[in-house]
Amino acid sequence: MSEKSSNIGIVAGNGQFPLLFARAARKAGMQVYAAAHTNETEEDLAQETDGILWVKIGELQKIMDFFLQNNVTKAVMLGGITKARLMTDFAPDALALEALASIDATGDDMVLRAVAQAVEKHGIQVIAATSILPHLLAPEGVWTQRQPTEQEAADIKLGHELLQKIGPLDIGQCLILTRGSVICVEAIEGTDAAIKRAGELEASNAVVVKMPKPNQDHRFDLPAAGAKTIENMIPNGCTALALAAGAAVVFDREAMVDLADSHNIAIVAINNNQE
Repeated sequence: MSEKSSNIGIVAGNGQFPLLFARAARKAGMQVYAAAHTNETEEDLAQETDGILWVKIGELQKIMDFFLQNNVTKAVMLGGITKARLMTDFAPDALALEALASIDATGDDMVLRAVAQAVEKHGIQVIAATSILPHLLAPEGVWTQRQPTEQEAADIKLGHELLQKIGPLDIGQCLILTRGSVICVEAIEGTDAAIKRAGELEASNAVVVKMPKPNQDHRFDLPAAGAKTIENMIPNGCTALALAAGAAVVFDREAMVDLADSHNIAIVAINNNQE
């Protein structure tokens, strides 16, 4: 059976991307089965799947059983889990505890790799969403009618350089800068909340720079953006967005660009390896 005709599983976290991936995968002719997390995953995901299972954070064995019952041999991991919720809604089963016991820190990369390894031990291959739907990757270049200004371009370059340095620390994938100064560093709160924080700090003409960490595992946690990102930038003083070409996921690029153009926001995807 070819990859495109196989059933595909989604381990779904929060945000719009599990829903948009499911929609795109079904449009491509795949059957989609999602393991969704209570109080995290959008409820609308059920309408975009052929089957859905709602679990608490940490109920990994239930996810494996659900996928195997539905002949899922490949799965993607999309969307985040609010780290604060790990303190209140975490209900790890024996399989999850075994996975966590194999790591000595709880950074995103280590946890996701441990979960992926546990999933693959059950015969379910964890793959990059973009290996099935490569058109989701950000193409290089300026997407909008307006190019970044000279100052925005300088801030984008600085943001890219700084993210290469802090990426190995597994803090976050996004910086917000203006006029050569870092306004916000994405951490536990996520990109949308970081953008809102920039607005609360009364940033103006700020750039949002999202880049993968060095040696990023492209099966999960790639930086992602969409129309919602632009919606959050509009009222919070952000006038340009920079993504990593070929290493950032964009589901609704046309709507995203239209919205940016209507608010004079620049979007550019740059080569993540450039000096």
